[in-house]
Amino acid sequence: MANAAISVSAGSNGMTRREFLYYIWGASIALLTAQSAGLLVWFLIPKFREGEFGGKFLVPVTSVPAVNGEPINVPDGRFWLVNLDTDQPSPLVEKASDEQPLKGVAAIYKVCTHLGCIYSWTPANNRFECPCHGSKYRLDGRRIEDPAPRDLDRFQVEALDANRNFIAGAISAEIEIGGTPFFAPLVLPEGTAFLSVNTGSRKQGPKQTLLPNVPK
Repeated sequence: MANAAISVSAGSNGMTRREFLYYIWGASIALLTAQSAGLLVWFLIPKFREGEFGGKFLVPVTSVPAVNGEPINVPDGRFWLVNLDTDQPSPLVEKASDEQPLKGVAAIYKVCTHLGCIYSWTPANNRFECPCHGSKYRLDGRRIEDPAPRDLDRFQVEALDANRNFIAGAISAEIEIGGTPFFAPLVLPEGTAFLSVNTGSRKQGPKQTLLPNVPK
């Protein structure tokens, strides 16, 4: 009887084989879950190199178009570069009565806001035109003909000096148009040698009234 009591007492103070296997199994599951979560986070975090869409594109200031001139196509970045000044008369862009003056450089996403077609610049009509359903936009990306529901999107632009250092404060300002946050054109400061266009930072074009009497 005494021996039986001692045996029960000793067993209660130790860990059974079943309990040991249970703890090992639980630890393995926890480790596997942690590894899976880490791999998922690593996969979801975007990793883009410079010059790859989704990352930043370096553009020499010498490639910036003339003020109110035809836009420059940057196919790898999927954007058009435009240089605006509505204080200067131009058949390509004129200030509408419901907007503030536009001045500076903007990078416009090369995808139509209707159904995602790739539009192009049509020199004969001085505007962007979508071949899929006929949407049309002014030089700055403002829509001038349906069925596009809103203006073209813009990417963030920042100015760099000759050593490719960012110039303090020289970055696209965030403004609101009709309650929609948007990137304003960037006025290039003195000493600008390059532009950095961040295709990973995009603002959707606002919905504005269609412009009447656009140049044809």
